[in-house]
Amino acid sequence: MTGRMRPMKIFGIAGYSGSGKTTLIEKLIPKFTSRGLRMSLIKHAHHTFDVDQAGKDSWRHRHAGCQEVLVTSSRRWALMHELRGAPEPTLPELLEHLSDCDLVLIEGFKREPIPKLEVYRAVVSEPLLFPHDRHIVALASDGPVDSTLPQFLLDDLDGIMGFIEQHAGTVR
Repeated sequence: MTGRMRPMKIFGIAGYSGSGKTTLIEKLIPKFTSRGLRMSLIKHAHHTFDVDQAGKDSWRHRHAGCQEVLVTSSRRWALMHELRGAPEPTLPELLEHLSDCDLVLIEGFKREPIPKLEVYRAVVSEPLLFPHDRHIVALASDGPVDSTLPQFLLDDLDGIMGFIEQHAGTVR
């Protein structure tokens, strides 16, 4: 990657809406950071979404036609980029925007060829992804699944964390 001190490690968390992906990630991140890892996340949202509030200055500037609006304060900064009809960026293009870190978790991007943990809950009533995705390398679920892949219960955070650390792929 251009401008990177070292290659980033990435690992995907895939599953259908309601399976518990976000909850699992929310529990894993503090465990990783407590061990000194610098974490980032890329989440794929479906269709239109907005991180801005209608009527705020940044929203008004974006809706007036700005391609990018960067909002900054003493605590954080955020860059919003309007595609304005351009194609959605690829995962490698999005990774280029991140600062150097130890591990990037990727939520969504089910079809990307990256190592992934499938989060599955039977009550969601959706089919398993792993039979059709060779990049799913493990499962986290609320009960046993008929598979030879490594499996973890959703609350086995230490087991899932160790697995992710061992199997995270390097971005080239």
